[in-house]
This record gives sequence, C-alpha cells and structure tokens, in this order.
Amino acid sequence: MCSEAFSIPVAFFVFNRPSTTQRVFEAIAKVRPNRLLLIADGPRPSKAGEGKACEQVREIVSRVDWPCEVYTNFADTNLGCQERIISGLNWVFSLVEEAIILEDDCLPVPSFFPFCRELLERYRGDSRIAAISGTNLVEQHLNTDSSYFFSQLGGIWGWATWRTEWQRYDRHMEKWPELKRAKALSEVFESSKTVAFWTRIFDDMYENNGRNTWDYQWIYTHLKNNGLTIVPRVNLVTNIGFGQGSTHTSTVDPRLTPPVTAIPFPLIHPPDFIPLRSVDRHFQNLFAEPLRQKVSRKVRRLARSLSS
Repeated sequence: MCSEAFSIPVAFFVFNRPSTTQRVFEAIAKVRPNRLLLIADGPRPSKAGEGKACEQVREIVSRVDWPCEVYTNFADTNLGCQERIISGLNWVFSLVEEAIILEDDCLPVPSFFPFCRELLERYRGDSRIAAISGTNLVEQHLNTDSSYFFSQLGGIWGWATWRTEWQRYDRHMEKWPELKRAKALSEVFESSKTVAFWTRIFDDMYENNGRNTWDYQWIYTHLKNNGLTIVPRVNLVTNIGFGQGSTHTSTVDPRLTPPVTAIPFPLIHPPDFIPLRSVDRHFQNLFAEPLRQKVSRKVRRLARSLSS
C-alpha cells in the first residue's frame, strides 16, 4: 500500500454490485486519496434483494482505513442512471474543483491515478480540454510516440475533469434543433453514417426517448464546444461489469475489454492539439448500432405513434 496520500479528489459511484465495488475500492485504497466522495443510488422496490445488496456496497466503501476526508451522497430511493450520475457530479463539483471519477465496474491500473493527476494539473484552465479518459479501446490503431492523444469522443470508463468543464454540461441540449438544421455535425465528422448515427442519438435524447443515461449529453457538450478528450496511448481501465446485473453492458464484447497496461513516466506530451480523427473512426465503429437495434428502435417509435 502506498504510504503517501494522493492529492486529487476521487469520486466513486456505486449501486448494487458488491463484488465489482470491492475490487474497484481496493484499487482506490492503494493510492490513498486524501478526499473521497462516495455517491450511491438507492434500491429499486421491484427488485427483490436489491436493498440488501445496496447496503453491502455501502458497507464496503465505508472501510476507509487511511487519513482521508470522506463525503457521502447516498440516495434513499432509486434515481436511475441518468439522474444519479448527473446529480452526483453536480454535488461533487459543488465541493471540489477537480476530480477523478470511477464507477463500480471500472477497474484502473495504479498508473491511471498519476496519469490523471499530471494532466489535470497541466491542462487546468485550458478550455480546449474537456476531460481526461483512462480507457483506450483502439490502441491497435495508434501510431504515436506520445503518451496520449486528443479525441473528439473519448470515454467515461474511468475519467477526470474540472468543475469549469462540468459546469458546461448541457443536459437538455436546448440548441440541438438549431445545430441540426445547420448540419453542424457534418462539419465535425467526415462520414455521413457517423453523422446519421449521432443525429439519431441526439434526436432521441432531446425528445426524451433515448436511454436512461447521461453520457450522450456529455459527448454532445464536447462536440458543441469543440472540446477534446485526452485518451492514453495504452488502456488504463478495464470494465469488469459486463454481464448479468449491468445496466447498459449486459452482453460481453471482447472488443470493449482489452487488456490493461501501465503507462510509463515521464509522460511524452503531444506536439499539437489536433484530434486523431482516423483513430476516432475506429472508436466510433465499436459503438455503431447493429441492425437488430435499428429495427427494434423503429418498432418502438411506431408503437408510440400508433398509441398517441
């Protein structure tokens, strides 16, 4: 265990999975952050046994045995993924200026923490940078000597940002119809398929017909403000939450669980701020909507229109 406290606040989001929570909490404990912010969602009444699982999770994260200021924001009732993450991050950034953010299924290697710390410090106050990600799902497509690259998409399986950037978060996407009419996404993405993909998602989120999530609005905020996400050259975080009990990742996809590698220090910084769009295209392809999902989505929309 590290004997020196870690100076960057860590925000840890938990819910109902004791086994994954235990593993991620142990990884956090090894770096001994001097401020730990714990955010938990409440159980769903319709799910038998979930209350007990939530209690177990909260007991696990209470085992802080190092000098640390611990803050808790535990929901009494179930808020759902979108509301719990958004309200939790609003609470986090009402207390701290910057934070490393982990969910209960995002297991980092030790070097993830100093990687985030160095880049939070380096780019603090630089509005070109929206966030720092610990996940790299496209490492095989990279050709760079730098320790990280800039992305227009990035990832949120282990990440970090500043209060100033979270304050830009555009939950309700009020300007989306205007940006859509102006064909703004065509100025961002080369591929018409990619433009169509994000147009469908942003339409659904704007109309409140999309998934119960918060991260599509986060991507929208980045694109609207031309913000970049830092992505490490190697993958520093693995998602251990695939399978039964997961909210959005119930099917195991080996492309989304690449091996993790420690990143060497000192970091080699890129010579420019140009996003690697060629690499982003590979990242985009990982999340392209399968045909069966397109059909299912169209059926749902048709059913809604017939019932209205």
